[in-house]
Amino acid sequence: MVDKPAIQYVVEEAVAAGLSDVLMVTGRNKRPLEDHFDRNYELEEVLRNKGDEDKLGRVQESSDLATMHYVRQGDPKGLGHAVLCAAPHVGEQPFAVLLGDDLIDPRDPLLMRMTEIQERHGGSVVALMEVDPSQSHLYGCAAVETTDADDVVRVTGLVEKPAPGEAPSNLAIIGRYVLDPAVFEVLRKTQPGRGGEIQLTDALQTLALEPSLGGPVHGVVFRGRRYDTGDRADYLRAIVRLACEREDLGPDFRAWLRSYVSEEM
Repeated sequence: MVDKPAIQYVVEEAVAAGLSDVLMVTGRNKRPLEDHFDRNYELEEVLRNKGDEDKLGRVQESSDLATMHYVRQGDPKGLGHAVLCAAPHVGEQPFAVLLGDDLIDPRDPLLMRMTEIQERHGGSVVALMEVDPSQSHLYGCAAVETTDADDVVRVTGLVEKPAPGEAPSNLAIIGRYVLDPAVFEVLRKTQPGRGGEIQLTDALQTLALEPSLGGPVHGVVFRGRRYDTGDRADYLRAIVRLACEREDLGPDFRAWLRSYVSEEM
């Protein structure tokens, strides 16, 4: 995304919310992710000898962000299985799950709000966003009850990618979760669902219906800026927006963009 890997934006978001211990669940051919957050002593030494402190700082930035850990998923059995791979590392404390293809604008502190709600109510918290009903089948969707907070709902049910016209609401789950560790035991008992995968949505549905297993499930309704890097068109829009807002790139890039759009119209 411009000049920084998308995954770094995600780690920066976690750090901004006060989380400094990061476990990355990876698969085969994902070694470059680990290398990105490791030290590159040879390059650092070259930049130090050249006196290029600006580039040296940018190279060191990723390795100084957080304490990084890694676990391999092995078989791609779904998001629920990927979360379950984190169980030995997490232990018995609440934890956050951030999906790498969802970027949240740093000016909209969604994760911090989610941790506040989890600390207040216990249980688990999911991020929800209003979508056009015609797009509901692309997401997990939530049935909800209102609370005394405008941006917080009580989740009473979840459906993974419902058939068109069968979604319980237009509130779709986006890739941010703050979960009670009770979800691990539920995931161990969750059978493969849609697509033959172990779905995190199915485990959260169980917790929503049976709060005694691990507390209630709440949702934070997010109305801020989200970029979906898993969608090609939204990926391009995200790069343009991020570039336009950069102090070092924005002025010249916006001027060029205006000229380009004017010529094309």
